[in-house]
Amino acid sequence: QKHRSTSPSQHHPLLISLLFTLSPSLDEVYSNDCAKMSLKRKAVSDVDQETLDSGACGFTALEIFHKNPARVAYTYDDLIVMPGHIDFGLNDVDISSQLTRNITLQAPFVSSPMDTVTESNMAIMMALQGGIGIIHSNFTAAEQAAQVAKVKRFKNGFITEPVCLSPDHTAEDVFRIKSEQGYSGIPITDSGKMGGKLMGIISNRDTSFIEDPTSKIKDFMTPRSVLSVGKDGVSLEEANELLKASKKGKLPVVNENDELVALISRTDLQKNRDYPRASKDKENKQLLVGAAIGTRPEDRERAAALVEAGVDVLVVDSSQGDSIYQLDIVKYLKETHPSVDVIGGNVVTPIQALHLIEAGVDGLRVGMGIGSICTTQEVCAVGRAQASAVYHVAKFARKYGIPILADGGIKSTGHITKALCCGASCVMMGSMLAGTDEAPGEYFYQDGVRLKRYRGMGSLEAMSQGSEKRYVWDEAVAAIKVAQGVSGAVQDKGTLRRYVPYLVQGVRHGLQDAGMNSLEGTWKSLYDGKLRFEIRSPAAQKEGGVHGLHSYEKRLY
Repeated sequence: QKHRSTSPSQHHPLLISLLFTLSPSLDEVYSNDCAKMSLKRKAVSDVDQETLDSGACGFTALEIFHKNPARVAYTYDDLIVMPGHIDFGLNDVDISSQLTRNITLQAPFVSSPMDTVTESNMAIMMALQGGIGIIHSNFTAAEQAAQVAKVKRFKNGFITEPVCLSPDHTAEDVFRIKSEQGYSGIPITDSGKMGGKLMGIISNRDTSFIEDPTSKIKDFMTPRSVLSVGKDGVSLEEANELLKASKKGKLPVVNENDELVALISRTDLQKNRDYPRASKDKENKQLLVGAAIGTRPEDRERAAALVEAGVDVLVVDSSQGDSIYQLDIVKYLKETHPSVDVIGGNVVTPIQALHLIEAGVDGLRVGMGIGSICTTQEVCAVGRAQASAVYHVAKFARKYGIPILADGGIKSTGHITKALCCGASCVMMGSMLAGTDEAPGEYFYQDGVRLKRYRGMGSLEAMSQGSEKRYVWDEAVAAIKVAQGVSGAVQDKGTLRRYVPYLVQGVRHGLQDAGMNSLEGTWKSLYDGKLRFEIRSPAAQKEGGVHGLHSYEKRLY
C-alpha cells in the first residue's frame, strides 16, 4: 500500500489512550531526573558505614590526629586531603576568614613580621589584595610607627613618597636613579625632597638628548609654569581625567602652598584601579595593617606609638609564647588599648593556647621551629610538626571563639589548603613572599638566577639588628647569642599583583576538589568527620610531585 501521513486525530482512540498510559508525564520525567541528581549529590554520604569505617574513603581528623597509636606528629607533606563531591563553581568558593575576633580578611594571607619580608610596600599590597601585612620590629619605635602611618595614609594609585631631586642636581643624578630604581618621571622641588615647593618635573623626553652628565636639572627640566597639576584631595577619577587632558604620564599633586604632596602615574592608575577585595577598616576605609612588638618594658612605649599611628592589630612576637613576659604584656595591651586586637604566640599546644586566651588575646599564632630558615627544633629540641600543631590548637581555640594563624612551613598553595583544612583561619608566610617585588631589599643574580636575600629573625644577622628580643624575653643581654635561624636567598616571584591572585585561585581549586565551598563549611566538615585525610608514605609523597622526567620547567602562572 502507498504510505499516507495522518494526523493524531485520525488514530484510533484506543491507540492514543495506550500511548499516554505507557509514556511518563513531563512532571514524572522531571521528578525522576531530580531524584537521580539527588542520588548523585548524596553519593558520598550514602556509602555504607562498613566502607567508611574501612578507610576506603580516607580517615577523619579524629582518627588521624587523636587515634594515633604510633604517637607521630604530622607535617603538611605527610597529609593528603580526600576529594569530595563538587556541585558549585570555582568562583563560588568563599575564602574570607577571621584574622582575629574582630578582623575579617577576604583572603586568608598574612605576611610575616620579618625584616626581609614586611615593610610598608608589602603591607600595602597585601591589604589591597585582601590580606594583611605585619610590619617587623627591627626598626626603632618611631621608624616602625612611620611605616604603619605610610600604610594608613595610602590612597590607591597615589605615590606618597616619590623620589625627588632639586634644580641643582645634575643629569648624572637622573641617570643613576633611572638605572637603579627604574623611575623615568622625577618631580623637582626646591629642597629636593617630598613636601618641597614644586619647581618642575623630569621625564624621558627631557633627558633623551642630554649628553653632558654635569648639566644642571634646572636647564632642561619641564618647568612648573607649563605643568598640569592636581590639587590636594583630588580623586582618582578626577586625576585620570587630568592625565588624559594633559596627555602626560605623571601628575604632581600639590597643596595650597604649591608644595608637592603626591605623584600620580598613569601606569599606576591602570594597575591599581580595582581592588574590590581590599582589607579596610570600617570607620575610615583605610587599609588594614599590623605590627610586631616584643615583651620587654620598652615595647609598651612602642605599642603606644604604633596605636597612635593607627595600627589595627598588634602581634606579640616571641618564638615561645607561653611566658610570664608575654602574658603580662597581653594583659597590659588589652587594658591600655582595648580597641586594638592582639595576636599572641607562638604556640603549638592547647595548654600554651589556654594561658594566652585567659590573658585576653584575640588571635593565636601557631608554629615553632618549622620555617624554612628556622633552626629552633634543631638547636633547642623543642617544637612540633606543623599540621599536628595547627589541628590541635585550632580545635581547642575554637571552643573560645579564637581564630588561629598558621605560621611557617608553607611552601605551596597545597600547603595553604592543608593548613586551612586542619583548622587554621589564616596562614602567615615568609619565604613564599620574600622573593616578590614588594619585599625589602635588592635583587641580585647568582648562576644566572634572579634572587633576593631572605633571613630568619633568629639568624645572627637579624638578631644583631634587634630581633634578639624574640628569643630572649626579659631585659637580660645574652653574652653569647645562640642562632635559631639562617640567612639565605629566594628566587624572584615578581609582583604581588600577580602572585597573590595565583595563591587565591590555587586555594580555591584545592577547596573545590575537596568538595568545600567555604572555609566555615570546611571546618564544620573537619570536626563532624566529613572531611577526610590519609597519611602519605615517602613513596606516595614522591609520586605526588613531578617525577619520571629527564628535565622540566616549573612555572607558577
